[in-house]
Amino acid sequence: MTKQELIKERRSLDWRVELRKSLPNKTRSQQERTSMAELPMVERLNSFHSEVALGYTREEAMAEARRCLDCPNPGCMEGCPVGIHIPSFIKLIERGEMLKAVEIIRQTSSLPAVCGRVCPQEKQCESGCIYPVSLKKQAVSIGALERYVADYERAHRASGEEASSSKVSEAGAGRRIAVVGSGPAGISFASDMAKWGYEVTVFEAADQLGGVLRYGIPEFVLPNAIIEDELDKLRALGVRFVTNTTVGKDVTCEELQAQGFEGIFLGTGVGIANYMNIPGEDLVGVYTASEYLAHYNMLTPEELSEELPRISGKRVAVIGAGNTAIDAVRTALRLGAKEVSIVYRRSEEEMPARADEIKHAHEEGAKFFTLHNPVEYLGDEGGKLTAMRLERMELGEPDDSGRRRPVPTGEHIMLPVDEVIICIGYSASTELTESMPQLETNKWGNILVDEAKKTSLELIYAGGDIVRGAATVILAMGDGRKAAASLHERLTGRIEENALR
Repeated sequence: MTKQELIKERRSLDWRVELRKSLPNKTRSQQERTSMAELPMVERLNSFHSEVALGYTREEAMAEARRCLDCPNPGCMEGCPVGIHIPSFIKLIERGEMLKAVEIIRQTSSLPAVCGRVCPQEKQCESGCIYPVSLKKQAVSIGALERYVADYERAHRASGEEASSSKVSEAGAGRRIAVVGSGPAGISFASDMAKWGYEVTVFEAADQLGGVLRYGIPEFVLPNAIIEDELDKLRALGVRFVTNTTVGKDVTCEELQAQGFEGIFLGTGVGIANYMNIPGEDLVGVYTASEYLAHYNMLTPEELSEELPRISGKRVAVIGAGNTAIDAVRTALRLGAKEVSIVYRRSEEEMPARADEIKHAHEEGAKFFTLHNPVEYLGDEGGKLTAMRLERMELGEPDDSGRRRPVPTGEHIMLPVDEVIICIGYSASTELTESMPQLETNKWGNILVDEAKKTSLELIYAGGDIVRGAATVILAMGDGRKAAASLHERLTGRIEENALR
């Protein structure tokens, strides 16, 4: 059955037809978008581990679900990289059938509680919603609804209420598959393969699972408990995890194949932070966002309290404006920095970070130095950072990204700073690829794949940031699902229902 046939079949169910009849679209479309409660400001900045967005109540979720017009050709689905049947789960929320709703999501997504929190919905599924496209109104809050049903399931598990996580096929039974990396691409790949009966082992270089989800996203955005809960879902499917094991160093892909792994997925991400290569980057007080966030994200509340005096009262600047950069800004604010600035060479309209992240940074007191670019870091006689020189920029013609290119003006200002956190992108580590000389990569070290995510080596697939460069969680998950479908078809000749192709 094609995706369109499945959409039509589900939409024509008697209860869906009756639901549409029960409330005319004109009435539905007049309802305002349901806002989500947030942690009060005084509590936000004093808590590193408390989420800012508090999620919907049951009544709020059902009210927002009623806004969905149940379109016959849902544009929202076209914007979802993992192929969630969005109207199907939203209409179940409208009926109050929350576990059935999350079951629909889990057919195509292994991380609903994560995606509901960190996906850039406004640029993906919600951008295709009929409300902004045709009605010039705010989209249905798809991400908030996804988060709600995932959280509902977790909250009610103790009473035995839980969506089914049973395997849907045994086609891969007896076959062993290796996954390199436990980030969103690897998790998504592992989930689909496990559902199809394979014996899946995930190898992780770090001592904690989750990759960028764990080390790169603060708990006030994505609590570690959420990550663990989603990982437990994979364990329930039979997925095995091996930590502190670097593939390419501790064990090679050739050795994994010799051990009986019939297929391998490479989802290692990109872990080498980029620098600007400007004077002063070796000064004490200049950090990368990856080392900054990884350090604070892994501290216990007790360890964190011991760190506060070190940064309290300091002037901190973050270079960049993606989600990771904004997370670093908001982390510094919670650590008691006296002044925290975002330095970005384009305007705020061009910032790649999620809209909610930018909004929260404004609310929490960050300063925005847009249309400015660092050209030099300055320090004292002891080699400690004291200031940086910024060049004012103006916007020129669009570049390859579609955003207007920043053009230097020759005008400069000095910004006093005690710490700088650089977040201008990441490059691929070569440890894995150098152990596989026949594996084709591009000039940046990213692995080359075809449309099916197959690499130049037989039965080895790849996806996520190691292929794309630094991108989003949901795009990495989509890559993992496409790779799983392709490898499964290659090994068995089967195409499973809900496989992403």
